[in-house]
Amino acid sequence: MLSIPSFDAARVLVVGDVMLDRYWYGDTARISPEAPVPVVRIADEERRLGGAANVALNLARVGVQARLLGVVGRDEPAQAARAMLAAAGVEADLIESASHPTIAKLRVMSRNQQLIRLDFEQSFAADGAFDREALYSRYVQALAHTDVVICSDYGKGTLIQVERIIAAARDAGVPVLVDPKGQDWQRYAHATLITPNLHEFESVAGGVVEEGALQTHADELRARLDVEHLLVTRSEKGMSLFSPAGHLHLPAQAQEVFDVTGAGDTVIALLAAALAAGRGMGDAAAIANLAASIVVAKLGTATVSPAELERAARTGHSERHGVVDEDTLITLMNDVRAHGERVVMTNGCFDLLHPGHIAYLEAARALGDWLIVAVNDDDSVRRLKGASRPLNDLDHRMQVLRGLGAVDWVVPFSEDTPERLICRLCPDILVKGGDYRPDEIAGGDCVRAAGGEVRVLDFVDGFSTSAIIKRMNSGRE
Repeated sequence: MLSIPSFDAARVLVVGDVMLDRYWYGDTARISPEAPVPVVRIADEERRLGGAANVALNLARVGVQARLLGVVGRDEPAQAARAMLAAAGVEADLIESASHPTIAKLRVMSRNQQLIRLDFEQSFAADGAFDREALYSRYVQALAHTDVVICSDYGKGTLIQVERIIAAARDAGVPVLVDPKGQDWQRYAHATLITPNLHEFESVAGGVVEEGALQTHADELRARLDVEHLLVTRSEKGMSLFSPAGHLHLPAQAQEVFDVTGAGDTVIALLAAALAAGRGMGDAAAIANLAASIVVAKLGTATVSPAELERAARTGHSERHGVVDEDTLITLMNDVRAHGERVVMTNGCFDLLHPGHIAYLEAARALGDWLIVAVNDDDSVRRLKGASRPLNDLDHRMQVLRGLGAVDWVVPFSEDTPERLICRLCPDILVKGGDYRPDEIAGGDCVRAAGGEVRVLDFVDGFSTSAIIKRMNSGRE
């Protein structure tokens, strides 16, 4: 199961475009006589932090020590943003612009539908819009107390000096993550990681019609920009992480997508939080993927809590249990191994499940993090045990096994031995019960050649399927 770390000691600095999102809610009952547009009777108003401020808020919600550097105007939206950041526990260091307003977006909502969005903004990229040296000076000072930097670029001009910001972080040995914007990604060269969505990625790296093209374009882009990692978010297809160690795909976990607003903010925030908490990049990506599945089920820019992450991690783990085919099993194994988890495998007929089976499977599961049970299909059982077996067909046997707490995945095979299947899966630990020697176990050579180990476990005395059947038959006589 994916474990969620404590983020309390993690320190993350966010630099980028600060926004204020406003929502007006009301009922729509008629069309305006002035124009063919709905009339909305506003009944409620809500304000939320957006852009880089939402990234900082996501960090604070999970307990990270979050600091925010950005630019705002001298206006009421700036005051509102400052108050909301302070209430959330974010240390906000905001440069004021005397000439430009705070970036604000107004969304008119009716019956959970967005009718229109109104943007109030002027680009801070213009000369004299804000004191660039003051922002950079405060940034350099903050680096000494930072584990990870996030550059949250919405193209509004705050990150006009992003090259200097990245260079200073790398010089200080601090990882820097970038949420990119626009077509000129050379500005983000030498970052630790960039996190585009698939549309943004294709607009810069080239179209993707199949998985091979995605891998090729990603590797070319990483090399061209000299970035260590590239995380491409792919909507309903999940997200893909490209790193020097290889490619990791994380399937989408959301059951229902309600609103994707701010999901990218959550992804980069939780990536940074996990890295600052000491997790590796693969594990951090898995935590970010889990967080994204939570926020897209909420309306508007949203955040997650540690309790929600813990609950989703438990649920996600249970949903990945069960009867699977070989191809699906390989994908699942690749995912859990990317998080440093060990896979154990055993096999058998499991015709009549008895206490000896239970004890054996629990002992096998204790050797690693995940347990695969490969089950002989009905024809192979008949070849091994005789025409009267199995007593229970394959589907029934697999369903009983999948209900055991010790068993994660159940997969069928049709051969007399599971050697082909074991050599394809190559578990970290192969287990067999009884009086076998390790070198006699089918598939053991493949497992050892791949760096795994083969173990023999004792069965509990006094239990066997054949003995149970014999007693049943003797009772009928």
